[in-house]
Amino acid sequence: MAKEIRTIGVMTSGGDSPGMNAAIRAVARACAYYNVKCIGFYRGFQGMIEGDHCILNARSVRNIISRGGTILKSARSKDFRTPEGRKKAAEHLKEIDVDAMILIGGDGTFRGGQIFSEEYDIPVIGVPGTIDNDIAGTNYTIGYDTALNTVIDAIDKIRDTASSHDRLFFIEVMGRDSGFIALNTGVGAGAEEILIPEEDMGLDRLLESLKRSKRSGKSSSIVVVSEGDKIGKNVFELADYVTENLPDYDVRVTVLGHVQRGGSPTCFDRTLASRLCVKAVELLLDGEKNVMVGLLNNEVKMMSFEEGLKEDHGVNKELLRISDILST
Repeated sequence: MAKEIRTIGVMTSGGDSPGMNAAIRAVARACAYYNVKCIGFYRGFQGMIEGDHCILNARSVRNIISRGGTILKSARSKDFRTPEGRKKAAEHLKEIDVDAMILIGGDGTFRGGQIFSEEYDIPVIGVPGTIDNDIAGTNYTIGYDTALNTVIDAIDKIRDTASSHDRLFFIEVMGRDSGFIALNTGVGAGAEEILIPEEDMGLDRLLESLKRSKRSGKSSSIVVVSEGDKIGKNVFELADYVTENLPDYDVRVTVLGHVQRGGSPTCFDRTLASRLCVKAVELLLDGEKNVMVGLLNNEVKMMSFEEGLKEDHGVNKELLRISDILST
């Protein structure tokens, strides 16, 4: 028989993403609705280890739904990777009578929570919050939509100057080993080429594509590069290679960097965070544990961490095909 849940803890971990505050708000207000105490931990797992926490209620999370970042801060904890660190975290949860945890973050957060739940039999629910959209158990992660719109806005502005000066811009976007941001923003912004880690385009093909663009009459070009792309060691070396082989191009590089993480979340991310976190609270109250929630075909679903983290979340091949057609 599942134990009664009287207090739920919540934390944000890993890289911050727009919509995390909306998620925290949803957890706190769902807890208030169901008459459950809510405790927020600062700096993710590190805050659990150090006992750095605060009480969250319906009023303490007012006016945060539109804010970027996370009021609970975020961090990656080396200490939590050790048995000693996890033991301290469990002891602090016991001291303040936390019965279950909701973890908002990415795959590293989920794996840490899974191990912790198995070691100490503490119910854990994972809520996917990462701009990379690299969690297989959901069509969308919290923050991804906002990041896409931030990147699109930046590329649109860069294209203005690219057209004015007949330049080729390499624009690097975030994504580690995932090309979701690059592929979708590349199509959405009308990029001539999109370089992602899932598809090895190769230097020769890239050069031929740029030559073809030049022959077709294009005076400026945009190439969107995922930071995890393997064509060159980095985007600057890639730009140097093109400059050496295609001297007619005036090449520039823009690395969007952490600007992609910030900003007020879109309506989609606010709504997604609200749906997922209300469901997470309800699942804990129903006795579920060691699972994650995700949005699949516009329905909030529950699945095991193993199922949610399996590595089959490949990029959309149809988008790749469309990109090739539209870059003509």
